[in-house]
Amino acid sequence: MKLKFRHKVFLTFLLNSLVIVISMFLISRYYAFRNFEEYISKVEMQRLSELADALGQEYRRTRSWSPILDNLDRLLQVTGIEHGRFRGTAIPEERPYPPPSPPPPHSPGPHAGKHPQQGEAPPFGQLPPLPPVPPPSPEDMARHISLFDADKQPLTAGGPSSTEGYRLRPITVDGELVGWLGMKRPEHVIHPLDEEYLRVQSQTFSTIGGVAVLLGVLVAFVLPRHLLLPVKVLAEGTRALTSRRFETRIEVRSQDELGQLAADFNEMAQALERYEWMRRQWLADISHELRTPLAILRGEIEAMQDGVREVTREALDSLHFEVQHVSRIVHDLHDLSLIESPTSDAERTAVNPLEVLEETLKSFHTRFEHRDIRVEARCAGQVTIMADADRLKQLFSNLLENTLRYAQTPGVLWISHELIQDRLSLCFEDSGPGVPEESLGCLFDRLYRVDKARSRAQGGSGLGLAICKGIVESFGGEIEASNAPSGGLRIGIVFPVQPS
Repeated sequence: MKLKFRHKVFLTFLLNSLVIVISMFLISRYYAFRNFEEYISKVEMQRLSELADALGQEYRRTRSWSPILDNLDRLLQVTGIEHGRFRGTAIPEERPYPPPSPPPPHSPGPHAGKHPQQGEAPPFGQLPPLPPVPPPSPEDMARHISLFDADKQPLTAGGPSSTEGYRLRPITVDGELVGWLGMKRPEHVIHPLDEEYLRVQSQTFSTIGGVAVLLGVLVAFVLPRHLLLPVKVLAEGTRALTSRRFETRIEVRSQDELGQLAADFNEMAQALERYEWMRRQWLADISHELRTPLAILRGEIEAMQDGVREVTREALDSLHFEVQHVSRIVHDLHDLSLIESPTSDAERTAVNPLEVLEETLKSFHTRFEHRDIRVEARCAGQVTIMADADRLKQLFSNLLENTLRYAQTPGVLWISHELIQDRLSLCFEDSGPGVPEESLGCLFDRLYRVDKARSRAQGGSGLGLAICKGIVESFGGEIEASNAPSGGLRIGIVFPVQPS
């Protein structure tokens, strides 16, 4: 079975919570036991030091261990073991619970005068007294505490043969080591009551861990739904885009990565909507551009077929003009598709664009003279860019053709260049007329014409500047249009320059 993404997120949060809670429980329990045992060992060693000091004072008085060893009661009296001071000796001691407080005289308890029989549970609020424990025998105590001489040899009769398994504390008298006091390490390090305390602590840790796990499950169930809500909205928006509903937008509700993703989605939808509008406009413009000359051709030919119009030289020239116009549109469309295609076959080589521009100007020299447009160009210099010479010639030819069609006569065309660091800037500026400000951003759109100044009567296809933009951008450059201070149109081109 394939898990959905929200299920994976839920399981991830749940597993993470379980690992953290179990790790905290085990670590807390481990250190609780370890620290408690270390605490008991320190307490026992402290009390062992008190015993060693007491035995040292007794030794100072007798200067011998024999009186202490011969009198076991004396030893017990000095060490205080008969009172069960040391838990580390593992000697059982009676720790009766405190007796319950008697009920007030005017409100006797429901169990007053009753004693629990054998096997019965004690009344609520009372704890059963521990059974009396017989006092330990001297032999039992002797097995847990032993005396050793300065060389760690046993002094206690019937004692151990070595100090292995004993906690040792030196006994010194006036700075002289006279013996060692040893306490046997018990099999059970802690007292049963201490074990009960640690057991309660373990239960507390377990309860806290269980509550934490439940909270983790709750968070793992709620949080993924909250986190995945923007993803669900994005998925719905994506399906809307696939249905060509490009007006779809998503509300940006946060500033995190998901919010940025929603903002990017809106930008993508806006771009798709614009491209859809451009596509429709493109189809409408193409159909209009082709329908007009085709309608003229059809009307002229049908008129000749019906005998309404004679087949004359002027009629054939009119038909030829319309055919050329259609051919020019088809040719420019083909060029534009090749330029914008990612698999364009244009080969980039090191080219000096100024030399290509100079050669192109030479081929347009006669036409500029005929139109009475003076060209002032400064095209000298050694600059190298990675481009295709034929495409560069097509770029400059379209720009010069645009000037010949639309610049007023007599007029001037200024061409200049500037090299700034690793960028080559070319400027084409005519003497007018200019272009309305609202039309400057659309000059490089396909089939766009400015009214009057950019009319179809001049014979253009409306694709020249769009082709120029495609060529410049294919070589990594930029092109823009603006109105010049002289009142004409200014076309600026920037190319990246190859380092010499």
